[in-house]
Amino acid sequence: MADYQQLTHEFEPVYNQESKILILGTFPSVKSREGNFYYGHPQNRFWKVLASITGEPIPGSVPEKKQLLLSHKIAVWDVIQSCEIIGSSDSSIRNVVPADIPGLLRQAPIAAIFGNGAKACELFQKYTRPMLGRLADGAVTERHAIRKLPSTSPANAAWNLERLTKCWRDGLEPFLF
Repeated sequence: MADYQQLTHEFEPVYNQESKILILGTFPSVKSREGNFYYGHPQNRFWKVLASITGEPIPGSVPEKKQLLLSHKIAVWDVIQSCEIIGSSDSSIRNVVPADIPGLLRQAPIAAIFGNGAKACELFQKYTRPMLGRLADGAVTERHAIRKLPSTSPANAAWNLERLTKCWRDGLEPFLF
């Protein structure tokens, strides 16, 4: 059986001053850590879903992926800055240090936050939501609520690409155009 590893998120969030949508994952998978960028597992459908929704080609390189995100005002990050984890198993995550999502929210005009799967939403509610009271006047507004989208992970085999894309389109589209 694999052992826990204490890991720290090694790459920065992707966002700019025009980002309106923030999509949060949990913590980078083994493949994402190897590729030093988000959603790096070849079977993860994240990039296929976003390409379909935006009408863009599926990006291959990290610069193409960043361009797709930023040109459509989408920010991407993970809820966790560091944790103990076994491989890529979200269910094994423990001893969490949350990412500074409130800091990102102060720097970008995020209108909606989405969780890529239930675990990202659960971790956001547990670790990030309590920190949001530190924003500006202390109010937590609707724009700081997280909306759950089905996971694009290959482990979420119950959702085929077509169904996944439709659900993501329904969630994101009001904020994209």
